[in-house]
Amino acid sequence: MSDAPAYTVVVPTIGRPCLAECLRALVAAADHPPHEVVVVDDRPAPDGGLALETAGQLLDRVRTLRTGGRGPAAARNAGWRTVRTPWTVFLDDDVQVLPDWSRRLAADLRAAGPDVGGVQGRLRVPLPPDRRPTDWERTTKGLENAAWATADMAYRTEVLKRTGGFDERFPRAFREDADLALRVRRAGWALVRGERVTRHPVRPAHWWASLPAQRGNADDALMNRLHGRDWWDRAQAPRGRLPRHLAVTGAALAAASCALSGRRRAATACAALWALGTAEFALARILPGPRTVREIAGMLGTSVLIPPLAVRHWMRGAVRHRHAEPLGGAA
Repeated sequence: MSDAPAYTVVVPTIGRPCLAECLRALVAAADHPPHEVVVVDDRPAPDGGLALETAGQLLDRVRTLRTGGRGPAAARNAGWRTVRTPWTVFLDDDVQVLPDWSRRLAADLRAAGPDVGGVQGRLRVPLPPDRRPTDWERTTKGLENAAWATADMAYRTEVLKRTGGFDERFPRAFREDADLALRVRRAGWALVRGERVTRHPVRPAHWWASLPAQRGNADDALMNRLHGRDWWDRAQAPRGRLPRHLAVTGAALAAASCALSGRRRAATACAALWALGTAEFALARILPGPRTVREIAGMLGTSVLIPPLAVRHWMRGAVRHRHAEPLGGAA
């Protein structure tokens, strides 16, 4: 593999236990090892060390940085800006590369023509074989079709330099990868899917995990501002349910307003529309799932709360980023 391009792996982490499995898997894929592994510790207040000893024979190639809780975009930027190899490969700390990963990565990078700025790995999300997946598991499964996800994404280091890397206005692990991909393509580089495969287990989550996830609507508002309202298609991103959430939330507000003004028939009609919209949302999440009492209860409760939360975060993002400069004339 001496003719394969050299690469550095950058892994942002907040100290989750899964980092150990990520490093172990990287060691097991030993055919074409990385020049370095940069582990970026993004814990706001580090309490103890990281499980770096699991890097085994790669330990002498591991280097750590600290970014103090500034988010994954800032952590990845801190990592790639220290890279000295032609390629930078981003891995999330909750993925596990397969044993043939480095061999396939070498083939992916060798096959990349001079116009290719990035090569995406193929994610595989294992689901329980003995039951239907939960709503959270199905959401994670969607990563298999996500375009340019930095769970496993290789970029030419020069491309990162020319585009400035990740936009740190995206504070979560959400949309910062799509934003970078759109800017890379706007700069004239191609992005392709490689043949290497990386396993992305479903991490444990509380039944209410879908509620804090609604903060991502603020990032969608920033994407609208930067890339125009057609960015969904260009980024190959699912549109989501925000239009329906707006309608359901509007019906709830209208029902309350009509009730306060004494317009009972109008209030009843609006309340019925809210109930129908909420029921449709809940059923869309319950029917494909395991339909256990716990799952059904969680879906009913969160389906009531998600629409107004989504709208609130979207409006907050629209206000916060209203002065953001559109890229290339996008509106």
